[in-house]
Amino acid sequence: MTPMEMRKKWTLAELARMVGGKLEGDPLLCITGVSPIEGAGPGDITFAEDAKKASAAASGTAGAVVVPRGVGLAGKPCIIVDNPRLAFARILAAFEPEHGVPAEGIDPRSAVHPSATILGGARIGPNVTVEAGATIGENAVLYPGVYIGREAKVGAGTVIHPNVVVRERVVIGRNVIIHPGAVIGADGFGYVESGGAHHKIPQIGTVIIEDDVEIGANACVDRATMGATVIGRGTKVDNLVQIGHNVKVGENCIIVGLTGVGGSSEIGTSSTLAGGGGVKDHVRIGPGSVVAARALVCTNLPPGAFVSGSPARPHREQLAIEAAMRKLPELLERVRSLEAEIEEIKRDR
Repeated sequence: MTPMEMRKKWTLAELARMVGGKLEGDPLLCITGVSPIEGAGPGDITFAEDAKKASAAASGTAGAVVVPRGVGLAGKPCIIVDNPRLAFARILAAFEPEHGVPAEGIDPRSAVHPSATILGGARIGPNVTVEAGATIGENAVLYPGVYIGREAKVGAGTVIHPNVVVRERVVIGRNVIIHPGAVIGADGFGYVESGGAHHKIPQIGTVIIEDDVEIGANACVDRATMGATVIGRGTKVDNLVQIGHNVKVGENCIIVGLTGVGGSSEIGTSSTLAGGGGVKDHVRIGPGSVVAARALVCTNLPPGAFVSGSPARPHREQLAIEAAMRKLPELLERVRSLEAEIEEIKRDR
């Protein structure tokens, strides 16, 4: 569904079909908005992930509720699904307001090089620059102020928000979302020291962003020294994340805000890096691993690891260390008491 087709109201039956759910209640009930349980009114639909929240929704004023299978709402219209959060995400998209999507075609205020290829249905807003040899895929959207470098490729259905920079020869896949201010393909941080000075190492590689990736606002993905920095299919990168040169991020990873990943590291498929953490350069993180918030990973991690702390260590071990640290004041007091007792025994001798 394109932004131009979004509607402001739906019947409950239409929403049930949209999410593949079972409807209980009036199919013609008009839903005009979405809301949390606490603020939902008669025209709103909300969602409940468990029986406790379903009970709160049942006693509230929401017009309808999305609930998991096995949870009933006596008398309250509802849509029953396997995954209420996923279903509600789809419903939210149906009510999403328009974002001032550029008109189809090329805005006359933009600069598109004659050798660039703009495929059907693309929308290029004002003050966009598309350099020589670049390709913009079908139905891609470039918001105002976007820069697309020489020979870069933007896949079909990709949405690039204002003031994003996509440098030369970068490859962006299909249905990617890049939020405002992100920079894809800036030089990697590479220098060699000689004679007390730092000499720049040319960064001649590229960046490959695979399909269905989302890159947050002001995130940076650096180009490789040689070869490619790669962000795998379906991975979601939060705001203010730094991905260093030659990093390989597997498919379906989550990288939360303020995380930094050092050059040439590898993040295994379906791993999660929580907020504010760091990964040292040349480190391998096994598939399915979880790195807790503010952890610093300095060594390779096996598949399925769960680490925390700085430096990062197995989470249970880190919890034990933190528990012991909380006892330090008491232990110090006991040590002082024992030292005093020993001194007293010495004096008595």
